[in-house]
Amino acid sequence: MDNQKENNVGTNASRRTFLKSGATAAAGFMIVPRHVLGGKGFLAPSDKLQVAGIGAGGKGESDIKNFADSGKADIAFLCDVDDRRAANSVKRFPKAKYYKNYRELLDKEQKNIDAVSVSTPDHNHTIIALAAMQLGKHVYVQKPLTHDVWEARVLTDAAKKYKVVTQMGNQGASNDGPRQIREWFEAGLLGDVHTVYCWTDRPVWPSGIPWPTQPASVPAELDWDLWLGTAPQKDYVEKLVPFNWRGWWDYGTGALGDMGCHLLEVPFSTLGLKYVQDVQASVGTVYVDEFKRGYFPESCPPSSHATLTFPKTERTAGPVKLHWMDGGIQPERPEELGANEAFGDGGNGILLIGTKGKALADTYGKNARLLPTSKMQGLSVPQKYDRVPGGDSGHYAQWVEACLAGYGKKAVSSPFEIAGPLTEALLMANLAIRGSDLRIDNGYPGRNLKLLWDNAQMKVTNFDVVNQFVKRNYRAGHEVNYQF
Repeated sequence: MDNQKENNVGTNASRRTFLKSGATAAAGFMIVPRHVLGGKGFLAPSDKLQVAGIGAGGKGESDIKNFADSGKADIAFLCDVDDRRAANSVKRFPKAKYYKNYRELLDKEQKNIDAVSVSTPDHNHTIIALAAMQLGKHVYVQKPLTHDVWEARVLTDAAKKYKVVTQMGNQGASNDGPRQIREWFEAGLLGDVHTVYCWTDRPVWPSGIPWPTQPASVPAELDWDLWLGTAPQKDYVEKLVPFNWRGWWDYGTGALGDMGCHLLEVPFSTLGLKYVQDVQASVGTVYVDEFKRGYFPESCPPSSHATLTFPKTERTAGPVKLHWMDGGIQPERPEELGANEAFGDGGNGILLIGTKGKALADTYGKNARLLPTSKMQGLSVPQKYDRVPGGDSGHYAQWVEACLAGYGKKAVSSPFEIAGPLTEALLMANLAIRGSDLRIDNGYPGRNLKLLWDNAQMKVTNFDVVNQFVKRNYRAGHEVNYQF
């Protein structure tokens, strides 16, 4: 069974082996090249990756389309708890069998599935991805990889245990920008990078607000119980589905979850960052009247600034300070940046500061440039790292091709061994953000305490109350069970 897992587990792998063996046996009778039968680049349906798309609307809709557009994948199954969200994908892929319950899909169709794409709200990423991996299915999971720190460690470990091809939906990892900046860094143009700033204009959804008091009728097309999944039982409320769940801790991971993976990719891949040693944060506040500060612990804050310290790596001379800013907060403009030059892409950006120079980039690491930008004139640094054809869209085709090749045969840009620690870092920042008000409630002076992290034990050592968010309690019947 282990060998089958390594070569696209299930009957599809056996079917491909049979077809290839049969073609060899028939070679003495007639040899007809495949491209003659089906055109250049043609893949027989039996040779395509059979993909199940769990979460078929929104970002899931574009994910699924990109897999199909690779020309090497069939969208064989669709699954969504909301028929309204799935409608476009169902129309685009009429031959795909449709399910509402991912458990039913995996149970009934496991022999017909090679790989699974997971694009649900954050709180259900892990339970679905792990179920697929335990069946030997390759997985593509939208960012952030998980909702909790413990879950990120689970999926990172599970990828090795079950020997499946993994990729996080961090498409910027396949762009040229992150590779280009790493080449500049390794050529010595930045010197020792010691400080990094990443910022975003998110959130663009309601934040820092109380949970609605009025329940609403559940739309007929939505299975609310399946949507809740691992989250606590609550009544359905208006304006939560399909997007504003990002602002509630039970389901989303705030601005960090939405944009963190896209922005932290550059410093992680450039500097070899992995697990934090400490983190601190301050958050924006809201007021319910002129004198009283609103405290709404169920909702993500409207803005925050988190500072993460990473220990020295093989690529750095010492620790690295990474500053995360959201809600419109931005670092001071570098002196080397022209007065009318864009700082990042305006709302989002990445700034690396070294002893010899600085590098600036937009979302996804795009538009990478050295500062001052006059350094870009006539710059010639040898290309050291292969580029991914197609960039963003190539991120999807890259995973499809790696799945078809089998575990360990082809590299991908954001496998869980990289995506797991990256996700952990931004979730550690969320620990500090969530703990901001808890510090006052539990008798600690000041909101901006430094959280000290024991990476081996996966716990904060100086403020125990925040450890409840490292691994949350799951709703009965929707537990994530895993042994390292």
